[in-house]
Amino acid sequence: MTSPEAQKIAAELYRKVKRWPLAERNRFCNELWKSGDGIVAIYLYRRFRNQCTSCEFHLFEKWIDRFVRHWGHCDGVSHYLISAAVENEPKLARLTLPWTASANRWKRRAAAVSLVHGAGRGRNSTLILQIAERLLGDEDDLVRKAVGWLLKEMYATRPRAVVRFLRSKKARAPRIVLRIAAERMSVADRAIILG
Repeated sequence: MTSPEAQKIAAELYRKVKRWPLAERNRFCNELWKSGDGIVAIYLYRRFRNQCTSCEFHLFEKWIDRFVRHWGHCDGVSHYLISAAVENEPKLARLTLPWTASANRWKRRAAAVSLVHGAGRGRNSTLILQIAERLLGDEDDLVRKAVGWLLKEMYATRPRAVVRFLRSKKARAPRIVLRIAAERMSVADRAIILG
């Protein structure tokens, strides 16, 4: 199913489920995942973005544990849904730190991607650097790319902190992390990180 098709189906479903009790809506979305329509569940839940809090955060974490099997679903859940819950309830951000030790590659990727949205707004800088530190040596290329993305977004508001962090880790940081993190850097900072 293409994204436009999934968005259309989610829009039609939204008209039916928008007044349902939360538990019923969540059961329905779980069934969508079980039937192979996780992308529809993601697009449907994006319409409830402003309502996402702790309850939804834990639901989305379960989706990553049980259903997510590729990076598109991982990023859909973490970048749009988990980040919404974190935005609405900032203390939830800390719950992503233990995900860095998960055996599930998608959960490790989600630890970084869930904070990308806030990173560009200057939020959770200390936590972001802790997550980056823990994931820097990850063997999975998709996790490494997520770390680079996260640091690239943080650079927009905290350039000195990102450059300091990467300079101190440069010897052991995977090249893909450095390249992605440096994409929007000034010429001088890019030279420090990639030179």
